[in-house]
Amino acid sequence: MLDRIDEALTSQRQLLDDVRHELKTPITIVRGHLELLDATKPDDVRAVRDIAIDELDRMAELVTDIDALARVERQAVLAEPTDVADLTALVFSKMQAIPGHEWVLEETANAVAPLSPSRLTQAWLQLGDNAAKYSPPGSTIRVGSTAYAGTVEFWVADAGPGIPPGAEKRIFERFGRADTGRGIAGSGLGLPIVAAIARAHGGYVSLDSSSTGARFGIVVPTLDTGAAPPPPATGFDDAPTDPEPPRRAE
Repeated sequence: MLDRIDEALTSQRQLLDDVRHELKTPITIVRGHLELLDATKPDDVRAVRDIAIDELDRMAELVTDIDALARVERQAVLAEPTDVADLTALVFSKMQAIPGHEWVLEETANAVAPLSPSRLTQAWLQLGDNAAKYSPPGSTIRVGSTAYAGTVEFWVADAGPGIPPGAEKRIFERFGRADTGRGIAGSGLGLPIVAAIARAHGGYVSLDSSSTGARFGIVVPTLDTGAAPPPPATGFDDAPTDPEPPRRAE
């Protein structure tokens, strides 16, 4: 118990350090432009106003995501038996509303999983949003749910530049960004939230990446059993420690 308390306190201190670091940049930007502002020039005032609003919006997004991550890590998941096929259809219909890409539902699992539909939807949509951000405009993004032996994977496969070797773990750390060629859009908390939701369900995040795209999945236990082995984990500390099963052919 003392170890868990110490771990929680360490995590809180790390979060405060991370937040302090992330907020320092937008605050510096806003302050610097305000100090150099020439109030007698309307164009200058409008430009600084736009910059300040943009940075404040970014800070607001950061605060919202920090709150979401804290809620996921603090609150227990209220799981209920959920039809995976129905959830897949619902989430896919929501992803189709994200513009700029062709969305294809490639596979639907027939299984029942004890999960929180709202939390799983939140995590899956985050993967869809990431895929849309980092894939070329007009490209195809594949979505599906796949049943394995005692688990189901809710996945999204994009056509972006992929994740370079060695960066797979870092992108799931709070504010962890890597030189992936996938940009630095967002607060840097989207994937950590996905990983936290997967952990709260007794699962993990899978990742299969190459130079032609990345396939992210949320793997959680089911009430059914399938024939195929589960997909490989990413190698996080919270991932299964069993020998990595063979990759499933795409």
